[in-house]
Amino acid sequence: MDYKQALKNIAKGQIAPVYIAYGSESYLIQELVHKLTDKLIPAEERAFAVGRYDLTETSIDAVLEEAETLPFLAERKLVVASGAVFLTGAKDTGKVEHNLDRLAAYLKSPADFTVLVLTVDADKLDERKKIVKTLKEAGALVPCAVLAEAELIQWVQQQAAKAGFSFAPGAAEQLIQYTGTSLQTLGKEVEKCYLYIGAGGTITGAELGQLVTKTVEQDIFQMVEHIVQMQMEQAFTMLAELLRRKEEPIKIVILVARQFRIMLQVKDLTQQGYSQQQIASQIGLHPYAVKIAAGQAGRFEAKRLTGILQQLGELDYQMKSGKIDKVLGLEMFLLRLAA
Repeated sequence: MDYKQALKNIAKGQIAPVYIAYGSESYLIQELVHKLTDKLIPAEERAFAVGRYDLTETSIDAVLEEAETLPFLAERKLVVASGAVFLTGAKDTGKVEHNLDRLAAYLKSPADFTVLVLTVDADKLDERKKIVKTLKEAGALVPCAVLAEAELIQWVQQQAAKAGFSFAPGAAEQLIQYTGTSLQTLGKEVEKCYLYIGAGGTITGAELGQLVTKTVEQDIFQMVEHIVQMQMEQAFTMLAELLRRKEEPIKIVILVARQFRIMLQVKDLTQQGYSQQQIASQIGLHPYAVKIAAGQAGRFEAKRLTGILQQLGELDYQMKSGKIDKVLGLEMFLLRLAA
């Protein structure tokens, strides 16, 4: 079952005995655990009816023993064990041995008073493994993958609606551009927006620009967007702000080069017939970031992007070898782009 279906079933009281929550979006994994906790365990019982374990330190045998032990002063218990790397293709570097036959046996006859949740931060499980096949057949797998572009925007708007305010048209997309696609970060920024605008308010893009905490990577992204749009005055203003904040010019060059390299990769893969979803998987980016990069890349020929990357490589060398003043080098690079 997918993540959304799992939440719907939990809300209806259709609780499975075992969940394997995996994926790169840890926020969704934690939300699944929170929903189960709220549905199963009264607040006053959670101190002794919710057990948490780390499978890099605790064996699956010990976790299953806990699952099979009757709950203390409670009708049901929730057992959550993180770090189930043994379900993936990655090498398990932990010193703990896990008896996976014991887990397979538990699946056949799970304790009716326990809900067991195993989590792992991995995009895929290794379906060649017998235990993963068994878990899949039992319907225990719950993938918690990153949200697609439309889902991400919808999620931001829903979080705002839950808080009691709204985003002006285009502002939700702008928030994602400013902060990236991490739901954890976006959730915190939505909370900040609510504290600023209050119940019933509508927050605009201009207000977001003053309110949202942006990483240096997001500032570089915005500067590159100004460059792509040939808004050179804004690009120089953003560069000046980065330098005022004591950001290292060489780091700025590296991050600018990264963005142009992504544009070139996206352009190349698009020309080869890859979809944006496939490109995102291929180069390890969120589909929303790929969409933005595709729009930016559309304004350049591949040869031009290659030339810009060569210029940035040369600038990096000149900076590191002391052949040019770092700030002057950055400014000259922008001027050449404008020309």
